[in-house]
Amino acid sequence: MTLDDLKVFVMVCEARNLSAVAREMSCSQSAVSQHVRRLEKEVGLPLMERQPRGVVPTEAGRILQRAASDGLTALGEGLRTLEELRTGRGGGVVIATGATTIRHLMGAAIEEYSRQYPDVGLEFHTERSSHRCIDALRSGAVDLAWVTVTSDAQGVELRPVKSLEWVLAVHPGDPLAAESTLGAADLARTRLIRPPAGTSSGRQVEDVLGAVALSSRATTRATDWDTALLLAELGLGHALIPAMPGLVSASGAVRLIPVAGIPPLEVGWAARQWSALSPAAREFAASVTRHVAGG
Repeated sequence: MTLDDLKVFVMVCEARNLSAVAREMSCSQSAVSQHVRRLEKEVGLPLMERQPRGVVPTEAGRILQRAASDGLTALGEGLRTLEELRTGRGGGVVIATGATTIRHLMGAAIEEYSRQYPDVGLEFHTERSSHRCIDALRSGAVDLAWVTVTSDAQGVELRPVKSLEWVLAVHPGDPLAAESTLGAADLARTRLIRPPAGTSSGRQVEDVLGAVALSSRATTRATDWDTALLLAELGLGHALIPAMPGLVSASGAVRLIPVAGIPPLEVGWAARQWSALSPAAREFAASVTRHVAGG
């Protein structure tokens, strides 16, 4: 039993798919299977069972998964602490999130935290979706991830922080700018700039708009909220975005119209294991939570 065997086994348990793990590791599916088979041979019990859409851990597999996940998390934290001792640095916190979140939700908290803990380094990995943030978290590349909170995030601990209502950003000269509120059905009258397909927010919007007869004009997709807002400012469409604090520039180049009928976007923190976070990481998460929840 090797450390690599355990790492790959935990990845398979979380992904429930050998091919997905093979792609992530840039290796063959048979190489992934060999790691699992070595563990099964050593423990003398089947650890995975095949199903029509992938694989799932057996009862014995779930026991090993929990033990291996806890052990790998503790090992990663221990190695990081040893590295801090070796280099003489005061430690750091690594966070995965999107650039828009840093700009509009975390700015004040980052400034406050940096003043209070000047010896703690902050490192941000900007990702284009919550799925990629969680992948970075699972791989051990980051300590914390700021994500859209959904029920399908496996193998991580989620802590919701804030619910964001949806608004439609329109150019002041647009006919829709005269509206005080809109419903989901009203979006059929728009040239919609919507969240990208495959993201958590994109799927949420698609679930609601599936029954809405959208305009025959092609919709536009933006990879982040700032880009969607800019396109609306240019008059190239109507941006469906969450009402984040400070999202609209002081220039008043767009008007925000509340959109009813779409469930709020739940955002918050994800961690591999909250109890295993360093004090610095826990305090950073608490600082952001205070600012965002109170904003």
